[in-house]
Amino acid sequence: MSPKSRLYTLVKAWKNKPFQEVRDVCGEPWLGLSSEALEEYQSWSKRQAISNEPIFNTQGTKLTGSIFRPLLTAAEPQLLRLFMEGLDTITYWYRSGRFIPGILPIPEKSMASSNFVDALIDLTLNSRLPVGLVNLGIQINEGADYADLSKEGLLRMRRLGVLIHFLNFSGAASHMRWIEEMQPEGIHLELGQFRVNGLPAEINAQIKSFRSPIYASKITLLKDLENATNLGASHCYGGLMMSPVSRHQMLHISDSRIAKAIFSLHPHKNHNGDK
Repeated sequence: MSPKSRLYTLVKAWKNKPFQEVRDVCGEPWLGLSSEALEEYQSWSKRQAISNEPIFNTQGTKLTGSIFRPLLTAAEPQLLRLFMEGLDTITYWYRSGRFIPGILPIPEKSMASSNFVDALIDLTLNSRLPVGLVNLGIQINEGADYADLSKEGLLRMRRLGVLIHFLNFSGAASHMRWIEEMQPEGIHLELGQFRVNGLPAEINAQIKSFRSPIYASKITLLKDLENATNLGASHCYGGLMMSPVSRHQMLHISDSRIAKAIFSLHPHKNHNGDK
């Protein structure tokens, strides 16, 4: 990302200002609205956006975090703006008395840019959030040749207290090497792909060897939840647990009632120590 880009300039301008909420970067009237009306509309719209996917423990009895979904499919020019929105959402929960860790997905290739990492660091420091609430979710392509370039950026974020999650583990050799070297605080695995043939023994063995907690993603069927339990996953998220919600709705969530009901009817062996 060029230092002369508008977003980078915006980030630098915010460096020494209290982090309040994400503002529109253009500052010009939009659709004929006054600046006051536009600000009120943006604030209302942001509160109503269905952008946050809740994460629960496997039994569904406790909310353990959230993924900020707009960053999963964002184009590179949108990354910093959406990262600011994600931080603002976590700040909103924190100021409302809820300590909800937020995972903000970022493509690994973007972490190879020192200017981009500088901007992330400025935003994270300016948010003044406690350690553990801000998590980077890294998406890595198999066989990517920029992995080594991005590791320094990830280490810089980790020194701030930002936790690192691996979002798309597939069992590939390149993924294994990355995990062994970086030791992320969470490893995410989509279990829907193993409904028919079950979890391959090789991947099962790999996961058992990890020290990091396992997050089972895209849980949409009872079979997925059973596989997550058999795998010993610590956290689950997907449509069966709960659909994405707005940041205000997240404040009122404490558990996944569907998952709790399933476990009450079909009790499973406890793998992660939850009572």
